[in-house]
Amino acid sequence: MNLIPSQEEVLCLLEETGAVRHGYYRYPNGVHSNQYMQIALAMRYYQHARTLSVALSRKLRSNTEIRAIIPQLSVVAPATGGLPVAYGIVEALRAHQVYWAEEDVEGQPARFRQFIEPKEGEKILLVDDILRTGTKLTALKRLCEEKGAEVVGLAVMIYQPTPKTPSFDPLPLYYLAKLDATYYSPEDVARLQSQGITFEQVWA
Repeated sequence: MNLIPSQEEVLCLLEETGAVRHGYYRYPNGVHSNQYMQIALAMRYYQHARTLSVALSRKLRSNTEIRAIIPQLSVVAPATGGLPVAYGIVEALRAHQVYWAEEDVEGQPARFRQFIEPKEGEKILLVDDILRTGTKLTALKRLCEEKGAEVVGLAVMIYQPTPKTPSFDPLPLYYLAKLDATYYSPEDVARLQSQGITFEQVWA
């Protein structure tokens, strides 16, 4: 595999590890799709996690502005899915440090742990394993900016946009592969269910 693998190579790796799942799925936000991506199934293998992290770090280095601030760059992720990505990128880039936000109580907004949060003016790279609905990264961006930090970009292993995925322009967005799933309209869902097809509920 190349230092920056092609989209086909990344998707092949994800298929081999079972991270790409085909079927009928219902996401928590009500979206129905024919694919579900569980990146953790690939990231559980150290060599795969390292390969993907190094590849994503090389894409980040291609941005001259990000490359210039790597020694001061902090990487921030939502727990828990984004943590392997965050640490892998920090190791590959030799960036400054890692933060993460987590939900102390289910259903409540994620927050940083006490005494562990970005400082005013700190340069932040937001990372996660996948960008699908954008809900977590949007909340994380707002949380960092409330602390006075400056978000300089976003990086994810897989970009799987839905019809509801927000744009983060003008921030640069880096990813290793884009997955174009099929998203069903309410009419399509009703038709498929009338044919006896059941949509499996997924967590995130």
